[in-house]
Amino acid sequence: MSKLTAITPAFVAKASLVLCAVLTLAACSGQDDLHQWVAQEKQKKGAPIPPLPVIKTFETFQYTDQDKRDPFSPSTAELQGNANAGPRPDENRVKEPLEMFALDSLKMVGTVGVGAGMEVLVKDPGGVIHRVHRNEYMGQNYGRVTAIGDDHIDLVELVSNGNGGWMERSASIALSEK
Repeated sequence: MSKLTAITPAFVAKASLVLCAVLTLAACSGQDDLHQWVAQEKQKKGAPIPPLPVIKTFETFQYTDQDKRDPFSPSTAELQGNANAGPRPDENRVKEPLEMFALDSLKMVGTVGVGAGMEVLVKDPGGVIHRVHRNEYMGQNYGRVTAIGDDHIDLVELVSNGNGGWMERSASIALSEK
């Protein structure tokens, strides 16, 4: 193989660089038309800008019934009535071990016994298994166990109603498949 017929990568790179430079210089030569068109467009006058719209003035209204109750907010009697009405958590009761865990972090893993003496086995996030009976508490919202089935636990939780009172909410935990 002779030196003249051998094409090296360095030769290809140099040839590509020279070709790009030639094309770049050729592209710059036709810019006179562009400059002329831009100058013509700048000479043209634009469309007139429409005038700003007139701002309408509205007559003011003086609300004279300042001493009356706001119809869109509950009265203080309603607020006090809502706070005292309905169920309330027993604050004097000693908290049970499963009440320090969120209800969705507890898993039902099985049951022991039959009928009214049925107990449910509940696993806490630490892996400890607890025996739970009807009317015991679990979860952070004062959840009281109301029924124990073969494959689920029914609870009633007490949650704030937003007006200083409490309302009951049903919840359940299903038997975990693992």
